[in-house]
Amino acid sequence: MNRKQFLVAGFLALSFSLATAQTVRLSATGSGKQFDGIGAVNGGGATSVLLKDYPEPQRSQIMDLVYKPMFGASVSTLLVEIPGDGNSTQGSMPSHSHYRGDANFMRGYMWWVMKEAKKRNAALSLDATGWSAPAWVGNFWSDDMVDYYIAWMHGLRQVHGMELDALGCHNEKGWNADFAKHLRKAMNECGFRNVMLHGFGNWGDSKMDFLKQMQADQELRDALDAVCAHTFSEIQLTPECRKTIEDMGKPIWNSEDHVYRPGFDCLISIVKCFNENYIISGATKVVNWYDIGATYPLEPYSKEPPMLLAQEPWSGHYHVREALWGYAHYGQFTRTGWHYVDDGCRSLALGGSMVTMRDPQMGDYSIIAETKEAKKEQTVKVHVGEGLSRGNLCVWYSDAKQQFVRLKDVRLKGGNFTLTLKPGAVYSFSTTTGQQKGSFADIPESEPFPLPYSDNFEQYADPAQWGYLPHYLADLIGCFELTDLPTGSASGKCLRQTVGAHTLSWAPEWHHYTILGDAGWEDYEVCADIYLNPGDEAGVMGRLCDVGSGYGIWAKGYYLKMDEEGKVTLILTRGKRDQKELIGDKEQQALILARKDVEIGGEYTLAEAKADGVGPCQWHQLRLRFEGDRITGYVDGKEIVKATSNHYGKGMAGLIAPLHERSVSTPYFDNLQVTPLGRTLPRGTKSLPHINPLY
Repeated sequence: MNRKQFLVAGFLALSFSLATAQTVRLSATGSGKQFDGIGAVNGGGATSVLLKDYPEPQRSQIMDLVYKPMFGASVSTLLVEIPGDGNSTQGSMPSHSHYRGDANFMRGYMWWVMKEAKKRNAALSLDATGWSAPAWVGNFWSDDMVDYYIAWMHGLRQVHGMELDALGCHNEKGWNADFAKHLRKAMNECGFRNVMLHGFGNWGDSKMDFLKQMQADQELRDALDAVCAHTFSEIQLTPECRKTIEDMGKPIWNSEDHVYRPGFDCLISIVKCFNENYIISGATKVVNWYDIGATYPLEPYSKEPPMLLAQEPWSGHYHVREALWGYAHYGQFTRTGWHYVDDGCRSLALGGSMVTMRDPQMGDYSIIAETKEAKKEQTVKVHVGEGLSRGNLCVWYSDAKQQFVRLKDVRLKGGNFTLTLKPGAVYSFSTTTGQQKGSFADIPESEPFPLPYSDNFEQYADPAQWGYLPHYLADLIGCFELTDLPTGSASGKCLRQTVGAHTLSWAPEWHHYTILGDAGWEDYEVCADIYLNPGDEAGVMGRLCDVGSGYGIWAKGYYLKMDEEGKVTLILTRGKRDQKELIGDKEQQALILARKDVEIGGEYTLAEAKADGVGPCQWHQLRLRFEGDRITGYVDGKEIVKATSNHYGKGMAGLIAPLHERSVSTPYFDNLQVTPLGRTLPRGTKSLPHINPLY
């Protein structure tokens, strides 16, 4: 290269550098909204139903990794589902009020989750809203629903000693101005004036349709302390909507965003989501769905998007996903109450984004940057103005190969410094200290669900200590609740499906049922004692290989049910989301299609018979046996029905309380057992761990 070529090349390189250099001027007095936190939802399904069954120390370790400040995710806000007995994605959680006048504030594990999270971080902001509700409420937008919320908040305060910081009107079910007004009035009158009310928690293109009425209705504006919606990462606020909300003086909250991605892509997409929520939509609080994936792998969304998977309480094994460190890039470098620095919140010239926040009291500040869309390295020149710390900045870094590692500190020179950002990476720069990549060395190895398995429910002497929920069962809809044996029986404990009516379920209903076990089980027996009230049916389930899409909970598998008169039915269930699939050979398919009473993808009777000596208010044993394609049903040890079906060769076990036209069965269950046969091997080498009560 000659001198002229060298000078031209140098000039071009300098020109490119100057063109791509980005300058940010940080000020302690510039514009910027108050930061209201980042966090995750616990709920919107029974997302942590198996966490309650983990042994110590693993149960505490999992909570530390998500909620302990400056350790793991270090989230600053938690939004929980107010349980309502209905399915709301992965399953259902028990209501504090199954029927009008009922009030039990020890049911379920949600109180425990909030208490443990607040124990780790007293500054954690607590938020809540409802997905489903019991039938007696009648209508989500009713005064009965107002009373339902108020009662739950009283229970949280009086029984568990905790206060909400915010309450949502409802999850993804439209909007109702009168409801918001009535709820705000009741909150003020009942001692919850300081709890912020946000609305309306919708998604899709119409999620902000209520803004025009809010502009015109002073009472509605006064009722809502914050405006919220879902998934700004998918459908951003328009500039017009953002201005309308800001002109009303209301903060913008994203009460549920979705980042459903694998591996490091989830980590960097979470940071991108948080950054762009503020840069584009002006959202100052962002809550992602969901935090701890403590569900069976068979259930929908069981692996993505949670930050941590805890699916084996019997072994104590859990797995931290890369996603958790995306939250940490925010959670360990910011605090609720800080302020955004608008000049440091921008899209980057070569792809990516950055957000800057400052501590209004101490002058510390943090910069969180991501370069997911960048193709080349880029630099950002930062000038630090008066009122902000002049100390060194720690640097924490993540890419596809390594997550949340500390790099060399950045030093200021004359109040300036330069950031060099690689593509496909996440950075946190901060004048704060104390960050760490928390971990535990004693995570147990993964183990299959132990067989043979049995539970006579006598270990739960005080059901309230366990939230009235037995170990390892995961309710898909309804509530299979620990209770005393029915009147007239010997003293002891058993299980009862206690929801006797169609719920106001967030997702479409099916029979009320609960599951446990391993989707790989092939040949086995599942049996339980059942006690039928007048009008009841009850059953045992097996080879369950699907429990629905998340919006709908129709199972795939088999179940054996019996009614109070001894009618026994063996049923194959297909699940309604498989409308195009048929069972059997072509001749059988033609017969099915010719029958007008059969819904393709519905339920099919394989066999039925009558058991003698069966009546209401009696205990009888139901047993469902799988050996290859032979399926047999027994009542009190006697073979009653049998069929041949190879449609499902393996799957989990469960209990079922069938749904009637106007009601749901509320039978009792006892002595649940799963015994391996043939191809399903016993797994009895390791005893089940000791589990501490929740309360």
